[in-house]
Amino acid sequence: MTKTILRALAGETLPVPPIWMMRQAGRYLPEYRATRAKAGDFLSLCYNPELAAEVTLQPLRRYGFDAAILFADILLVPQALGADLWFVTGEGPRLSTITGAEGVAALKPADAIHDRLAPIYETVRILSRELPADTTLIGFAGAPWTVATYMIAGRGTPDQGPAHALKDGDRATFEALLDRITAATIEYLSAQIEAGAEVVKLFDSWAGSLKGADFDRYALAPAKRIITELKARHPNVPIIAFPREAGPRYEGFAKATGADCVALDNSVDPTWAAAHVQVDGCVQGNLASRHMVTGGQDLVDETRAIVKAFSGGPHIVNLGHGITPDADPENVALMVETVRSGATG
Repeated sequence: MTKTILRALAGETLPVPPIWMMRQAGRYLPEYRATRAKAGDFLSLCYNPELAAEVTLQPLRRYGFDAAILFADILLVPQALGADLWFVTGEGPRLSTITGAEGVAALKPADAIHDRLAPIYETVRILSRELPADTTLIGFAGAPWTVATYMIAGRGTPDQGPAHALKDGDRATFEALLDRITAATIEYLSAQIEAGAEVVKLFDSWAGSLKGADFDRYALAPAKRIITELKARHPNVPIIAFPREAGPRYEGFAKATGADCVALDNSVDPTWAAAHVQVDGCVQGNLASRHMVTGGQDLVDETRAIVKAFSGGPHIVNLGHGITPDADPENVALMVETVRSGATG
């Protein structure tokens, strides 16, 4: 029988929806922390295929999720393009910045990224051999706008201000950067698929800060270009798109881009999403990550409500964003048990 995630992505409504969680391999798990300590630092973990595969498998052993998602980071693509990348303990990633046309011109061409990213493809190959037979392997990349915000600012920012400033002040440079990232993302995801990824996901974490025509140009259009090219190369591989905080722009996003599934953040009401987004195909989401911290009856009630709201169509249970480091592993187990008990009262 076809894997449950693939069945949902193909448009099938299942009596018990499949489950996985964004960032399911992460710091909330003691076994992850032990493996990361063994690796030495975050980037060393990403580039060590054996250890990256190990942390990818850890949450499956605990919870029996229906999918594994490759352990990597969205900023590996800018690094492969030639940006300097390092992580500051307790603060997060830092990148060399691109502020003008000369910075874009200095980047490597899209097809030159593979040597740097070869360890990531090896991780995918290991996972495709070692995953349980009924578990789907998901690859991923950051969407061009989100990756560009880090490359322009050199770090995460609360409002993506530097990227908006470059977009509005030097549109030619901004669009040249976006074009380079888009081309590299196509190459990266295609190589993941060739290595064994059965599904790929495009994370546009900062899509919600794009408004009006800018959303169409810089969130929707690059996603469409990436999906169209991947479908041409790999027509049977489903693609999940996550334009986080898109709000009403979630409606029609699947049709406009060709995505097989749209992942929803937890600011979207499930009843609204069922009526306006799920009508076009599979949806993923959208339990608030805080429930993995607080647990209790609220977690059970909200999980049941989401499963019930989306029970009329194809649905993959997930969080509305990544699980946080302060989550309690027991709350994850409670969420899985709640979904698989089939109760939606």
